[in-house]
Amino acid sequence: MKNSVVRIALFSTLVLSLGLLSGCKNEDPSILKIFVRSSSNALLPGAQVVIIGDVDSNPPTLPYVDTLTTNASGFVEANMAEYFTAAGEENSTGYFDVLVSKDSKEGEAYVRCRAHITTVETVFLMN
Repeated sequence: MKNSVVRIALFSTLVLSLGLLSGCKNEDPSILKIFVRSSSNALLPGAQVVIIGDVDSNPPTLPYVDTLTTNASGFVEANMAEYFTAAGEENSTGYFDVLVSKDSKEGEAYVRCRAHITTVETVFLMN
């Protein structure tokens, strides 16, 4: 009887410990959200957005390139989880050049993106 009580207590302690340890992980997504607007402030669907890691930044950003097209609401959401997984826990910030084009109009931005945070930037395409 005493032996089974000790086993139950040890098992309960183990389950609680594992629950607490898994609860410490940050599960928030790492998202880079880019809105594209015209010079008259209208959202632009169908614009091409290229996200490029700035390898010369301080701290250095890993090489990264992604090309997306804005949705019907005029924005893209880049899931940066893969980038931050490759960068490692000690490198939780990345710097990216954002190049946007639609028809003959172009725009650009420079963005700092952090792990487990949604970063939002707006790029205006000038005439």
